[in-house]
Amino acid sequence: MVVAQWHPEITESLRSAATDVFLQAGGNPEHLLTIAVPGAWELASACGRLVHTLEPPPDAILAIGCVIKGETQHDRWINHGICAALATLGAQSGIPITLGVLTCDTLQQAQDRAGGTKGNKGADAMSAAIDTVHSLRNVHWSSCP
Repeated sequence: MVVAQWHPEITESLRSAATDVFLQAGGNPEHLLTIAVPGAWELASACGRLVHTLEPPPDAILAIGCVIKGETQHDRWINHGICAALATLGAQSGIPITLGVLTCDTLQQAQDRAGGTKGNKGADAMSAAIDTVHSLRNVHWSSCP
């Protein structure tokens, strides 16, 4: 997991729920690497570094962050850049990269999605990572065209 430290009350809740899902699925805690980065913008470069340098390569990477709209449109630029970079990285590397980045208009919306009334999107992102890894392991590559 790569976890942005901006809005730590939100990202820590997302990270904690993701960790719980990993452990409940039988994951070995020694195999769960967590890297902190300053903010959401740094998620893509950190995920890229993991993809290109870890040996053996990770089964999946979970990017966790929170971007809340401010007075300007900077959130749109940040969100678009992060999503495009992570999607490209996942497609080019073949390593599932799941998006646990909240893109909210208000702090309340983020709180609702980080363990509040809308569930916990960190848990959802980890579940998606685990499900994708299992799906890819079950593909019979020799029968693919």
